[in-house]
Amino acid sequence: MYSFDAERLFIKSGMLNIKEDEIRLYRILDLSLKRNFIQRIFGLGTIVVDSSDKTMKCFEIKNIKHAKEGKEQLSQLVEEERVRKRISGREFISDHDHDGYDEYSEDYDDQR
Repeated sequence: MYSFDAERLFIKSGMLNIKEDEIRLYRILDLSLKRNFIQRIFGLGTIVVDSSDKTMKCFEIKNIKHAKEGKEQLSQLVEEERVRKRISGREFISDHDHDGYDEYSEDYDDQR
């Protein structure tokens, strides 16, 4: 089961053993939509979410009715939350050299 409010996305899974996760919307980096043949027949889709969250890096919200509209609504909420918290996309960019500096940061340029 999936739900969201103005700040968080909630993911609840399981029947006997229930697991509940949440992710802050501002941590969502990318949303994409995919639909296989069966999903298209039944008007469903899967929203693929990439995030900077430590426990929920990449996950799928599967078999959603009106998935395109749901993805757009979630995307809009993500952007609104980033603006509200004054978070820009560059805060999520990491340097894969693991030298402790973001390749886009001014401090990194000063160290050169």
